[in-house]
Amino acid sequence: MIAEGKQAMFYRPWLVILPGICLFLLVIGANLMGDGLRDITSPEGRNE
Repeated sequence: MIAEGKQAMFYRPWLVILPGICLFLLVIGANLMGDGLRDITSPEGRNE
């Protein structure tokens, strides 16, 4: 979608911005979920 929107990016910038934001949120969400799972499942580093 981002590559298709490159041609009209100066006239309709949302064609590039919205898919870019969605991709950014997907990557950040996956990264945070992976960090959370690692914190839950790793026994080292716990002070209990």
